[in-house]
Amino acid sequence: MKRARLSLPMFAALIFTLTSAPIVGAQDYPVRTVTIIVPFAVGGTINSVARVVAPKLGQRLGKPFVIENRPGDGTVSAATVLAKATPDGHTLMQATSSTLATNVTMYRKLPYDPANDIVSVALICSIPFALVVKSSLPVHSIADLIKLAKEQPLSYGSAGTGSFTHLTAQLFSTAVGIKMAHLPYTGSAPALNALVAGHTHLMFTDLGPSLPLIRLGKLRALGITTADRVATAPDIPPLGEVGVPGYDAAAWSMLIAPAKTPRPILTRLNAEVNAIVNTAEVKQQLVNLGINPIGRGSLDELQAFVKAEEIRWGKVVQEAGLAGSE
Repeated sequence: MKRARLSLPMFAALIFTLTSAPIVGAQDYPVRTVTIIVPFAVGGTINSVARVVAPKLGQRLGKPFVIENRPGDGTVSAATVLAKATPDGHTLMQATSSTLATNVTMYRKLPYDPANDIVSVALICSIPFALVVKSSLPVHSIADLIKLAKEQPLSYGSAGTGSFTHLTAQLFSTAVGIKMAHLPYTGSAPALNALVAGHTHLMFTDLGPSLPLIRLGKLRALGITTADRVATAPDIPPLGEVGVPGYDAAAWSMLIAPAKTPRPILTRLNAEVNAIVNTAEVKQQLVNLGINPIGRGSLDELQAFVKAEEIRWGKVVQEAGLAGSE
C-alpha cells in the first residue's frame, strides 16, 4: 500500500494556509455576540448592573453583549457553565463574592475550582444590604426582632443557598443569638416578592429593588449592613449602630471569564470595563441602584483581591458554623 505524499508545492500551500489562518487577538475581539451569564433572576441588582455595563461594552467593542439569566444554586450552576465554556472571551459572567469567595468554604465540594477554572476580569462595584421586614410585622427595631424571634418561629428569604443574602442573615442570627428558618429562592427579586406577599418575615436585600418598597411603606428597614450610611438611603442606620456592634459587610460584583481566556483579551476587557464604570453616566446609574461603583484594579490585583476575600469570608463562614454546610 503506497503512502500518500505531499509535493513541495502542496506542502508550501498547506503551511501558508495554516500560518495565515485568522487568530482572534485583542485587536480583533470580539468577532461575534458575547454572552454575559447572570446567576440571578431578572429584577435583582446584579442583573441590573449587568444591563448597565453590557450595552456600553457593545458600543465600545462593536458587537452585542447579551445577558443570559441562569438563577439558582447560590450562583454555582451558572459558574459551572462559565468554567466549562470555550475560553475565547465570548462567554463571561457577572459574578458575586459568593461565586468566588464564600462558596469555597460554604460548599463541601464545588463542581468548579474558582482558583483554576475562573479568572477575574474587572471589579465593578460593592453592594451594601438592608435588613427589611414586612411592614405588617410588629417589629420596629433590632430589639423588637430579637424578642419576636424568641417568641415565635421566623423565616427569611434569600437569593439562593450560599448567596450573600443568605450569609448575611446567618451571620446576623449568630451575632444576636436567634434562629430563623431559611427559604432560598432563585434570586433576590423572587425572594423580595415572597416577603411582600407575606410568605417570609424578613430578608437581607440589596437596596436597588427594595428601596421603592421601603418608600411606599410595604417594607420596613431596620438597618444597613455597612459601617457607613448609603447615599441613596441616608435615613437607614448601620446595624452596628442599632444593636449589632461591629457588623460591617458588603458584597461585590465582578466580571469573570474561563481561566484559559487569552491574556490580551482579558486585559482589553479589564480596561474597557474600568473605563465604562468611571464615566459620570454609569457611576450615577450604579449609585441610583444603591451600590458603590469601583471600576479599578489590574488583572493581577484582582486575583490577589479575590484570594484575600476568600480567606476573609472563609473565616467568617467557619465562625458562623456554615463551613461545608451545603
